[in-house]
This record gives sequence, C-alpha cells and structure tokens, in this order.
Amino acid sequence: MHGIEFIQDLAIILIVAGVVGWLCQRVGLSAVVGFLVAGMVVGPFNPRVTLVSDTERIQTLAQVGLVFLMFSIGLQLSLRKMRRLGMSLMLATAVGAIMVYYLSRLLGIAMGWSGRESLFLAGMLMVSSSAIIGKILHETGTNHERSGQLAMGVAVLEDVVAVVMLTLLNSLVHMGTGARTQVGETLLFLGAFVVLAGIAGLLLIPSLLKRMSIAANEELQTLGIAAMLFGLAVVADAAGYSLALGAFLLGTIVAETMHRHQVERTFEGMRDIFSAVFFVAIGMQINPRDLRSEGLLILGVAAFTLTVRPVAVTTGLALIGTPLKDALRTGLTATPIGEFSFIIAQLGVAAAVVPPRFYPLAVGVSLVTTLAAPWLTRRSEKIANGIVARQPRWLADWFQAYHGWLERLRQRRARNLLWQLSRKRVAQVAIGVLFVTGLVVFSGQLLAMLESWLGRDWLFPYGLEITFWIALVLVMLAPVVAIWRNISAMAMLYAEVSTRGHAQAKRLRPVIENALKIGAGAMMYVWLASILPAEGTAKWLLVMTAVIAVLALLVLRRKLIYWHSEMEIEILSAMETSDMKMTATTAPWLQPHGDWNLHMIDCTLPDLADCQGKAIADLDLRARFGCSVVGIERQGFMIPLPPPEAVLYPRDKVLLMGTTEQVNAGRGFLGRVSGTKTADSVFEEVRMEAVVVPAWSRAAGKSLGALSLAREFGIQVAGIHRGGLRILNPSGEETLRASDEILVLGTPVQILDFKTWLREQPEEFADVKAD
Repeated sequence: MHGIEFIQDLAIILIVAGVVGWLCQRVGLSAVVGFLVAGMVVGPFNPRVTLVSDTERIQTLAQVGLVFLMFSIGLQLSLRKMRRLGMSLMLATAVGAIMVYYLSRLLGIAMGWSGRESLFLAGMLMVSSSAIIGKILHETGTNHERSGQLAMGVAVLEDVVAVVMLTLLNSLVHMGTGARTQVGETLLFLGAFVVLAGIAGLLLIPSLLKRMSIAANEELQTLGIAAMLFGLAVVADAAGYSLALGAFLLGTIVAETMHRHQVERTFEGMRDIFSAVFFVAIGMQINPRDLRSEGLLILGVAAFTLTVRPVAVTTGLALIGTPLKDALRTGLTATPIGEFSFIIAQLGVAAAVVPPRFYPLAVGVSLVTTLAAPWLTRRSEKIANGIVARQPRWLADWFQAYHGWLERLRQRRARNLLWQLSRKRVAQVAIGVLFVTGLVVFSGQLLAMLESWLGRDWLFPYGLEITFWIALVLVMLAPVVAIWRNISAMAMLYAEVSTRGHAQAKRLRPVIENALKIGAGAMMYVWLASILPAEGTAKWLLVMTAVIAVLALLVLRRKLIYWHSEMEIEILSAMETSDMKMTATTAPWLQPHGDWNLHMIDCTLPDLADCQGKAIADLDLRARFGCSVVGIERQGFMIPLPPPEAVLYPRDKVLLMGTTEQVNAGRGFLGRVSGTKTADSVFEEVRMEAVVVPAWSRAAGKSLGALSLAREFGIQVAGIHRGGLRILNPSGEETLRASDEILVLGTPVQILDFKTWLREQPEEFADVKAD
C-alpha cells in the first residue's frame, strides 16, 4: 500500500522511543538521552538492527518533529514573560552568550579550524536546551529554587539568542563569504519579519481562536491550530528563514493570548509524540562509528562546554547583581546543549559549510552534558558553597561594592523622569519602524504570490501591481503617522527638559524642538528611501501612490490616528492575560529561603491517583509527612495557599513545601496508583425520563427540598407536568402532588431506584387494597 513505509517507520520510532525512554527514566537519566540512543540503534547506520533506512523519510519525520518542538518552546516564551524576567536578566543572558561565542571561536582557531567552522561551533555551544533543563529541574526538584528559576529564565532567553544565531548562520549559508558585511541588514530584516508576523498574528490569531472556541468543537480547533502552525512555518521558509522560526513565532503569539492554556492542553499529546520523533530522527542520522572515531574531540569539546558555560552564565549574572552563590548554582545548571545545537549543526553539514563530523559532535556533546547536568544540579549548592568560601577577600569586597553601585544606579534610573516618560515611545517608534520595514521588504514575495494566483493584469492592465502598491502605502500610513507623532512628542519633551531653568528657555525651547524634528524627519526620509524600491515600474508606481498617500493623509489624518489607536488597543487586549502558573516569574512569593532548609517541589497527579477526589484535609499530609500543600495549578490557573477543604483532581499540579525528605515523601504519596479499579464514568448514560407520581406515593404532598432527591438518589427534577401546566426547573419549594408527571434526569440505575421507591406502597395503602 502506498505510504505504508512512512507509517511503519513512525510506528518503529514511537515503539523504540517509548521503550528506551522508559528505561532511561527508570535509571534516572533524561529521556532525551534515550531518544537519541534509540535513533542510533534503529537507524540506517546500524547494520545489525536496521529498522528504518530511508533517509528522506527520516528527514521528513525530523522536520515534522522540529515544527512541534519549536512550537512548544515558543509557547513557554512571551513578551509578558520577558518583561517579568527583566532587562537585567536579558543583559546577563546576552553577556553569557557573547562570552561563550568568543571563547568558542578561540577554541576553533586553536584547533586549526576555519572561520566558518569556529563560527558554527560557537553557535552550537552558546545556547542551552530549555527542554532538557526544564526536565532536569523537575526531576531533581530544584525548579522552585532560586537557582533553578534563574536557570530556566536564562534557558528561555537563550532560545531567542538561538533563533537570532540560526538566522545569521542561515544567511551565511545562502550569501556565502560576503555575509559578514550583511550582519546588520540580516538582523534588521529578521526584526522586521518578527514584528510584522507578530503584529499580524496578534491582530488575527486571537480572534480566530476565539471564534473557533465558540463555533467549533475540539477536533476542529485542533485542526485549525495545526493549520496555522504549519502555515506560518511555510511562510517563514518562503521568506528565507527556517521552518523552526515560523513555528517558534506562532508559539510566542499564542502565548500572548488568553487561549494559551487551551492550546497547550490540546497539543500536549502531539507535542510529546513529535518531540520524541525529532530527537529519535536526529539520532538516526548519526553513525555510531563516528561517535567512536570522534570520541576524543567530543570529550574535549564537552569538557570545554562544561567549563565555559558555567563561567559565562555566572559572569553574566554576577554583572547584574545576582549573589555569587546563586550565580554559580545557575551556571552549573545551565550546561546541557540540545535541540538548537542539532539544528545548527544540521544546517552547516547539509550546506557543506562545515565537515560531516559536526553532526556527531553536536549529538555527542549534548549526550555528555545532559548526562552530567543532573549530577551538577544536585551538587550545585555544595560546589557553590565551596567556591564562595575560598574566594579572596578582595573579590568579596569588590562584589559588595559593585552591587551597592548597581543598587544606586537602579534607584537613580527609577527617579529619572525623562527616561520614564520616553521609554514607551522609544519602543513604539522601534516597533513601528520594524513593522513598516517588514511590509516593504517582504512585499516582493507577497506580490509574486498574488500574481501566481490572480495574474498580473487582474481587473485591468497592470491592475494587480497598481492595486497592491496603493493598498501597501495606505496600510503604511497609519504606523508612519504614529512614528512621527511619537517623535514629535519626544522632541517637545527633550526640549522642555534641556531648557529647564535656563534664562532664555522660552526662546530656546522651540529652536531645539524644531531642530530635533528636522533631524528626525531627515532620518525618516533616509530610512524610507533605503527600503522602498527605486527602479522599474515600481518607481513610478511609488510616485503615484505617494501622491495618493499625501491626499489620504490630508483627508484621513484623524481617522489614521484613530485606526492606529484601535490597533494598539486590540494588540494590548490580546496580551492582557496573566500566566497563573507555578513558575519562577509568576509566583513572587517563592523567595530565596537561605538556611531555613525548606524546599518546594511540584508533582502532577496521575489520572488514576489514589488521592483524586479527596480534600487536602483528608490526606493529612502535614501529620503524615510534615509537608504542606501551598499551591495548586489547575487547567493553567494558580490556586495559591488552597484551603483544607480543597479537593484534588487528576492532572492537578500540586506544590509541596517542606524539607527535602518531607516533600519527596509527599510527592511519592500523591503519585501513588494502587491499581484498584475505579468506577467507570456514566456521563454518556445520563438521560431524561417521565415518571407519574402514584396516589399512594410517599412523595405526594412533600416539597422537592424536603425530599432531597439529588442526595438520596442522585437524580434531578427537570420539570413537572400538572393539569396542562408545565413547570420547568422547579425550585425546592415546589410540592409534588398525586398524578403529577415529573421529568427526572439521571442514569438508568438512578432512575430505576427512584421509580422503585416512588411506587412503593405504604402499609396503610396495602391494607386498604387487601380489604
């Protein structure tokens, strides 16, 4: 049968991944290690057990897995999360990445590698794996430690660094040796594409998700989101980037909406399946003999990574004022490399920019660092304490003085009124510039796509091109007007601040304001002239559309301002959701606890957990183990400090607090599954049935509240038919009468029990009937 080979390969991959992943979990290793090893076992390079041999199908599986993996990574990142992480942590991440970059380049040069080879080596080592780090933190119970929170924040921000680095390397592959002079342009175009896709996504995707959640069932919602996922991945690929960027962007867009948790829940199973497929497919492309032949190189680069990455991350965190102990523990945790390193190595090898050994090198270093990471994480406190205790006195004094200076700098910046008033406008100007740049830069691909659909002479000769440029310029008008309004406001603000207290303030203020406006206007002209096409028919079309734009600006100026304000409100409303999850950035009450010997770990209740349906008070965890439940995350929402009567349900994520021994014992108890058969759900059997109240029934003459039918039989009275009168959803005060026809809701067993009770004859009726 056609296509059966692909299904067979997928079945083999899933079976082997499940078995090997389970074995790794049993021995305390990361499942990612098992997936990579499983791929090497069943791949085409193992002649003894070659179960999957078609390299093209392997590549296809890897691409599909990559799309889902990058989508799930993007869901963990959003602008709101980046704001909560703060500019200081972003700066620390950038400093650490730059340090690893330059040290890796030096390593490559020292080994005699070319500039390109050392560049790809730096790209592979400068970013960690947020997927692997997240699993290690959860498995070691340190995801609610201060160091674990910082490590996860660094890993999430390094995903952004990885996307930028992947784009630059992709540019190098396509542009050749001249790419070095195009780095600024490449970053500008990347930013333009991201902003354009982000704004368009925030305007369209939330409304689409809302409509689907109302009008479509879960099956159609899943299909719609999957279509958007692969669609944006293809758009990013057509724009000259990678499928990974498109999938990552959709994840970050969805993360900004109120539908994030719904999408996470919908795609949870698919994410787990195809993430495993990605890592197994990566392993299948590795020849185990290459790992052996490159063993010394792999061990050497792995040792370099396990040394340089902790030093770089620690340095970056120390520079923003993080205590040395926490910085060291974070650096030791943020060591493993993973998915982005594989993608970068695969890009270089596929384009023949680097030798084939880079691929097994990336996988081998990832395996070594992933194996070492749990050991380093568990012993990070002991290692950090030893280093802090042995640091020179002058270094400790320097750190203390430096942190004091940073604190004074933060206070000064908080009191800087000019910065507080202008930073939002600076951000709006930057976003507007990138948005307009993206519209123009990628207009060529959009026009070509429309021409393939509609034809060049749509409506009239050259009709499509004329209509397209007129529409494009009109769309650009609103953000351009907004950019100029923000610049004008900042010019007035700077003129006011710079002349405050001057004797000639009234005379100097308009001069400075106009000079700033003239300079900004000249810069806007240079910017627009550099991005707009100035050759062929496009030049004359731009002249014509410029005239139309001026007329539209004169007539529709107020409307343009209104439309831009509406767009900003729409985007902000799409982002006005809170992440009520038990993470480092949404639980500010999780502060460092020093020497209190208190720890926090979370555990997810299995579907068949023995404790499901029981209240916290009934479990009595404090008396049994000494730990307390301090938070519950349910369906994406956080319940802090739940009351004792709170009931636990399957898939609840429970946050426990206590000593290490106490929380581990509590987690084991909550995750216990005895295997006892539980009652099957009878939801599908619920029905309505009409029952007549006999004259002798004990229910006659009594109110529904007094009968308590819901408590006694589990049924509900949906309506009463009495002498042509229908009473829907009767209240508890309603009294049943003989010959009433009542409509009851319940399962067949419940209804049968109720009918039997209802029709039972009291003794006096039985005696009368006998006489």
